Order: sequence, then C-alpha cells, then structure tokens
Amino acid sequence: MIEVGYVSYTVTAERLSEVGADFDSEAIDDAILAELNAKVGPAVEVHRDGKVFADEDTAERAKQINWNELLAAVDIDQLIADNPPRR
Repeated sequence: MIEVGYVSYTVTAERLSEVGADFDSEAIDDAILAELNAKVGPAVEVHRDGKVFADEDTAERAKQINWNELLAAVDIDQLIADNPPRR
C-alpha cells in the first residue's frame, strides 16, 4: 500500500461540548474510522493518524475520494449516543 492522502476524521471538542458531557472521544473516533474504512473498501485504508493508504492499482481512485461527503454521511449523534460519558 502507498500513502495517497490525509483525512481529518476525529470528532472535535467543540462538537462534544455541544452535547454537554465527557464522552469517550477515543471510542467515537474509532467508530468513525471504522465507518470510513467500511465505506472505502479493502483496497483503501484510513489509519488512526488520518493518513490514507491504497493499493497501487487503486491509488488514483483513492486520491479522488470525497472525504467531506463520506464524513457527512456518518451519524455522529448516533456514535455519541453509542459511546456514553465515561464514569
């Protein structure tokens, strides 16, 4: 696999403050990462640091991925609900 880009996928502190609690932001970020990787398929992979890698034969297609569109399709509110405040 070769590096083809970067995506900033983590939920912001500002977004978490809107819901008013200390949510498990790491678990939410992991869930977002899992959803992104499920959407782009096995030939493209987003790593935890946001770097995007792709097989050589799909690198050009991977560079064209609209990350904003994919991120907009992630239900952040549901992921926050699925990962309640730490106790």
